[in-house]
Amino acid sequence: MTRQIIVADDHPLFREALKAAVGRLEPGTGFVEADSVAALLAAVEAEPDADLLLLDLNMPGAQGFNALAHVRGTRPGLPVAIVSADDDPQTIASALRYGAQGFIPKSTEAGQIGRAVEAVLAGEIYTPPGYHPPRGSGATDEDLEIARRIAELTPQQFRVLGMLCSGLLNKQIAYDLDVSEATVKAHVTAILRKLGVATRTQAVLAAGRLATDRASVKPPPEDSD
Repeated sequence: MTRQIIVADDHPLFREALKAAVGRLEPGTGFVEADSVAALLAAVEAEPDADLLLLDLNMPGAQGFNALAHVRGTRPGLPVAIVSADDDPQTIASALRYGAQGFIPKSTEAGQIGRAVEAVLAGEIYTPPGYHPPRGSGATDEDLEIARRIAELTPQQFRVLGMLCSGLLNKQIAYDLDVSEATVKAHVTAILRKLGVATRTQAVLAAGRLATDRASVKPPPEDSD
């Protein structure tokens, strides 16, 4: 049976490079590409039998490890390998603790990418050659609890959370999603409840705990209505 791999990265050239690296190893592999968080969520939903997700850690709207946490919650049987230019030991350790089965630096040469994918598909945990887990590394228990709560969001709620993290107001989110402001408000209310917070700002700061660069997390404007 042909393997099906979801490739989620906002850079088309790198998606092509990943597909070529994996395709050389196993010709006939099917690929589904996603260039945004919305496309990623749609692909995960549309491909229930996918064998692997190759996920760019810094895809716009993904907010660091949030997309990983969400996919691991909604599709626990789908192996995820993170592909990232941020390949310091802390980032790798955090990715594994949030549930990634592999971590492939973007600097990896094509042949090694193929072998890394094969290792993950075989059920192994892949880390780059020379990787040593740092002391006191990875996500804290509090971070993992937030990841668990993010995993409980519906795909649409997760998209709305990403838009909140981007600083959009309800009316802007409604326009982008082609829904009413009332629908957005209902989503925001559900997000706050599931995350166990009281305000949009607290929701963004909670999601920001899973960002690779927490200093970049900015509280959103509060809707006046």
